[in-house]
Amino acid sequence: GCCNVICSDKTGTLTANEMTVTRLVASDGCQAEVSGVGYNGEGNVYLLPSKEILKEFSNISIGKLVEAGCVVNNAVIRKNSVIGQPTEGALIALAMKMELADIKDIYVRKKEIPFSSEQKWMAVKCTLKNQDQEDIYFMKGAFEEVIQYCTLYNSGGISLALTPQQKALYQQEEKRMGSSGLRVLALASGPELGKLTFLGLVGIIDPPRAGVREAVQVLFESGVSVKMVTGDALETAVAIGQNIGLCNGKLKAMSGEELDQLAEAELSSAVQNVSIFFRTSPKHKLKIIKALQRAGAVVSMTGDGVNDAVALKSADIGIAMGQAGTDVSKEAANMILVDDDFSKVMNAIEEGKGIFYNIKNFVRFQLSTSISALSLITLSTVLNLPNPLNAMQILWINIIMDGPPAQSLGVEPVDRDTIKQPPRCITDTILSKSLILKIFMSAIIIISGTLFVFWKEIPKGGITPRTTTMTFTCFVFFDLFNALTCRSQTKLIFEIGFFRNRMFLYSVLGSFLGQLAVIYIPPLQKIFQTENLGVLDLLFLTGLASSVFVVSELIKLCEKRCCHPKHTK
Repeated sequence: GCCNVICSDKTGTLTANEMTVTRLVASDGCQAEVSGVGYNGEGNVYLLPSKEILKEFSNISIGKLVEAGCVVNNAVIRKNSVIGQPTEGALIALAMKMELADIKDIYVRKKEIPFSSEQKWMAVKCTLKNQDQEDIYFMKGAFEEVIQYCTLYNSGGISLALTPQQKALYQQEEKRMGSSGLRVLALASGPELGKLTFLGLVGIIDPPRAGVREAVQVLFESGVSVKMVTGDALETAVAIGQNIGLCNGKLKAMSGEELDQLAEAELSSAVQNVSIFFRTSPKHKLKIIKALQRAGAVVSMTGDGVNDAVALKSADIGIAMGQAGTDVSKEAANMILVDDDFSKVMNAIEEGKGIFYNIKNFVRFQLSTSISALSLITLSTVLNLPNPLNAMQILWINIIMDGPPAQSLGVEPVDRDTIKQPPRCITDTILSKSLILKIFMSAIIIISGTLFVFWKEIPKGGITPRTTTMTFTCFVFFDLFNALTCRSQTKLIFEIGFFRNRMFLYSVLGSFLGQLAVIYIPPLQKIFQTENLGVLDLLFLTGLASSVFVVSELIKLCEKRCCHPKHTK
């Protein structure tokens, strides 16, 4: 409930992590679009603008691009599901559509340079089976990193010198693809890492998860800032950010390089206004967290990799991914998203706020009832009056105070508007000034009403069973009505729903029937020293005891009326 900043990964958290290649741009300008979704071979690759269906190497430039994506790959597709990284699964599915899925088998892999967040590329060193040819490298990764290793580009199967003009065209195309929300991968191959031939770009769509846009909007309205931290390029990150309504449309982005260049003091003020961090690595996550914490924010951070463990541990609330997350990240986190769904973070915040409010409701009921019971005994002793309650009756009241009605307040369902409440300050106490005033108000009403009944029923000759029965029943009824109004500190009982907390209703009904049993069943009458009461007596006590409920509800109504103009203003 205190969290006011959420830093979230894009892939798999804000997005569905269901990668599908939709666009291909070869290095010689050939373009193709891809149909079909999912990790299977259903769909086709269409050459643009002719819409010719491409298979294998019917177009050499597109074929080589798809071949490279299939070879520099560790994923496996089985039964329409991917084993490995979803991005690599999308490249395998593309190869299946081009009938090139088996081309990987003609190569023998000699070496692999794995992907890392710092270098942002992966490469494999291969040689053709049963052929005495020189080794060939295949590389995939971020365009700006891959292009640095290229000196040539492929044009219809012929390698030509890569000029600055060509690089500028590729960069322009990469930005255009990224602006449409596609994750863009560059692919290259060649005999040496410094002398690769650029093959082209692959555009992969990863649609936002269902409900993420609504969740971001609700969090924004409740005062929680959502920041996206991704390794993708600026254009892709901004397109997704706008799609999910990040920061209400006012987007400001910062790269990992810019983060490294800022001093601590500058970073603390800068990160508060940034909605998107792009081209970042796990070390940048830690910097972002520390900067936000220095600015006084309570930060929640999501992560899934081994390198994210330090950031997850440093965040006020570390959130690991249940499906994509490593065991190390799960151990370091405070919370695990079982289905990697961002909207569940909103549910956690809602639950946290609900628990805090339920604790306040429970404390208000317990303290107001305890103060009333103690004050009643204390006043009767100080004023030299007979004790209005005997020992067994006090024990029965304690059972009601600490028993089912009190316990059921702790399981009050989370109110629908709880998530819209602003984050509470981490230094806020349960016993606020407002709550203390409400506790004493309820206690004064209960004490006054009970003493009035005691004074009204006490005869000149001393206490009778009727006197203690009326006083005892009056106090119990006050308790039950007090519990009813303690279900919410701000909302009227008709707004939260009378029947919403069924456990509370069963508890109050059980306590009421138990009180009637104490009054009317002869064996219990002897134990509790009570006697039968008439219907008019019960109606009188019910009307009097309901005063604590009526007054509390009127105060809530006045608070709403007084606060409403301020909010409107």
